[in-house]
Amino acid sequence: MSAVAVQTFLTPEEYLAFERKAEFKSEYFNGEIVEMPGASHAHNLITVNAINGIYNQVAERGCRVYGSDMRVGTSPVTSYLYPDVTVVCDEPRFADDVFDTLINPLVLVEVLSPSTEARDRGEKFAYCRQLESVQEYVLISQERVGVEHYLRQGEKWVFEALRELTDVLGVVSIDCELPLRDIYRFVEFA
Repeated sequence: MSAVAVQTFLTPEEYLAFERKAEFKSEYFNGEIVEMPGASHAHNLITVNAINGIYNQVAERGCRVYGSDMRVGTSPVTSYLYPDVTVVCDEPRFADDVFDTLINPLVLVEVLSPSTEARDRGEKFAYCRQLESVQEYVLISQERVGVEHYLRQGEKWVFEALRELTDVLGVVSIDCELPLRDIYRFVEFA
């Protein structure tokens, strides 16, 4: 997915008013709007595979799994993000009575794209870490087999890298296991 900065220095309220009427999806980082155009074939396959793998293991326990159209709001520094996959296992809480901005995600998953990778690893992850509810942050490469898993343990984040199709991603906070061969099903690498 490509990211394009389209406007800067809006208040959070101005962004939400803009976004709710916009014909395109955008994220908001500290006053800056970043347009989020469409995703590649591999990106879509990986996202659907991750959603299905997680949903099939957690739905019976009352967890909700959202795709990339569920906006997540962070605080105390306000940002608005569209993770590729969002998991909530408590009752979903929203920023306001429009119910389109989730504020208590437990697990966030991003499928990396060349144009978004730096932001997903840096600024976006920094904003996500502000949410006490977020216990795991997962980055999935679409260009090669590679998953980076960050697990919150108290005030620290523990990192795990998975690089083989035989590896299994353990998403501890939701008691879920995702074999990389399933995450990458139907994905062909150049």
